[in-house]
Amino acid sequence: MVSTAFAPIIGQSAAVELLHQAVLQQRLAPAYLFAGPGGVGRSLAARCFLELLFALGLSPTQQAGLQHRLKQGNHPDLLWVEPTYLHQGKLLSASEAAAAGLKRKAPPQIRLDRVRQIAQFLSRPPMAAARSVVVIEQAETMAEAAANGLLKTLEEPGQATVILIAPSAEALLPTLVSRCQRIPFYRLSPDVLAQVLEQADYGEILQHPEVLAIAQGSPGEAIASWQQLQAIPPDLLTDLTQPLRSPRAALELARRLDKALDTEAQLWLVDYLQQAFWRSRRQPQLLQPLEKARQALLSYAQPRLVWEVTLMAIAQV
Repeated sequence: MVSTAFAPIIGQSAAVELLHQAVLQQRLAPAYLFAGPGGVGRSLAARCFLELLFALGLSPTQQAGLQHRLKQGNHPDLLWVEPTYLHQGKLLSASEAAAAGLKRKAPPQIRLDRVRQIAQFLSRPPMAAARSVVVIEQAETMAEAAANGLLKTLEEPGQATVILIAPSAEALLPTLVSRCQRIPFYRLSPDVLAQVLEQADYGEILQHPEVLAIAQGSPGEAIASWQQLQAIPPDLLTDLTQPLRSPRAALELARRLDKALDTEAQLWLVDYLQQAFWRSRRQPQLLQPLEKARQALLSYAQPRLVWEVTLMAIAQV
């Protein structure tokens, strides 16, 4: 099973080899840092790895049952932690917030309450496997208090393996990184990226250079950007990519944009417009107002005002 466990992972030979050898030699670290850009296979590799850890010592029949339980997300020795939004006293993941139609202004976080839940989860011995596994996605979103709380857990993890998923070691506290074995993940070459998108039935993305430019070798980013593009009203996107003929037109477009898109979608739109303007006009002065818009949105400025200023500046260019 070890030789086939990582078959779904494409283009990450270094990471696969390190994890493969850790299992073969039975030299498992108490904590791993899966470091690299989003959408290149870090979470998928974590699932393959934890499935392999849980399968150690099981019969083929038991392994089949294990795979079913993991797909259902109900294995008693697995805790998968995602960043959450705090809404009316409830913690909601990004998918839950989107399903509820919530307009999100601040990005989600790994909160101290979740870190305390991790400590409680690891305080008991594993129930059905040789070890417990905790996976923390977007670990870079931990505030300092949460990171310090996790540090105490990593010092004495017990019969457990903790996997942190982050863009780089520099995105985390050095004290956290020092307790992890680093597993590197890299952006894919254009050929490998195309292979992954074709296999995932997203080959049409290859016809959209702006989306590929935003993705920068990340299949996950390419698919997320494609889905984001499909969610933008076509008439709005057309008007945004055409020359603006008057300040009044810019103000009206800013009103429509703010009404149609939440802040995260607006931040993505900044990237898309930068790519589209550069490809179509090659005017660096068009990119500067958009970069200022990105910084203002990240600073929680009023979005409609940000876009009024930005689009009027673009109209003048």
